[in-house]
Amino acid sequence: MTELSALWMPVVASAALVFVVSSILNTILPWHKGDYRQVPNEDRARDALRPLGIPPGDYVLPRASSMKDMGSPEYQKKLAEGPVILMTVRPNGQMSMGASLIQWFVFCLVAGLFAAYVAGRALPPGAHYLAVFRFAGVTAFAAYSLALWPMSIWYGRSWTSTLKANIDGLIYGLLTAGTFGWLWPGA
Repeated sequence: MTELSALWMPVVASAALVFVVSSILNTILPWHKGDYRQVPNEDRARDALRPLGIPPGDYVLPRASSMKDMGSPEYQKKLAEGPVILMTVRPNGQMSMGASLIQWFVFCLVAGLFAAYVAGRALPPGAHYLAVFRFAGVTAFAAYSLALWPMSIWYGRSWTSTLKANIDGLIYGLLTAGTFGWLWPGA
């Protein structure tokens, strides 16, 4: 067993590395450019929604008020007529990239902490690089990727977007694994 306090360096270094590589994947490379499509006649859609004053939050349209209502002919008609929408409304104005980037870095630290916890419980100081790589890598991959699947299963997110995000997660998991293997404390 390796104490969590002895793994602060790989946690911070892997978080920083994932942060930098994710910035490259999401800003320089066109990898995620097509993840969100444009609504047809966007200006007309915006003009129709704006007067409703929808506050920030998550919404479904149409929305049944109960399980019983989901089976009603009226609700079924609304579903058939469409549109059927799951949407997130954000506050008006420019998105705060600073706050989002800080939250992303904190998430990278948390993913690294989980990788450190699992690998640290399983392996002693001086463990072989490949053993560290396996434990830290699979844990980091799970942290970065697996929670995305329900977004496609339950919320209709494109499986292509989820698959691309899982490939990102694999890259982040491999970076975390390599960093942990490299910086694992000696015996």
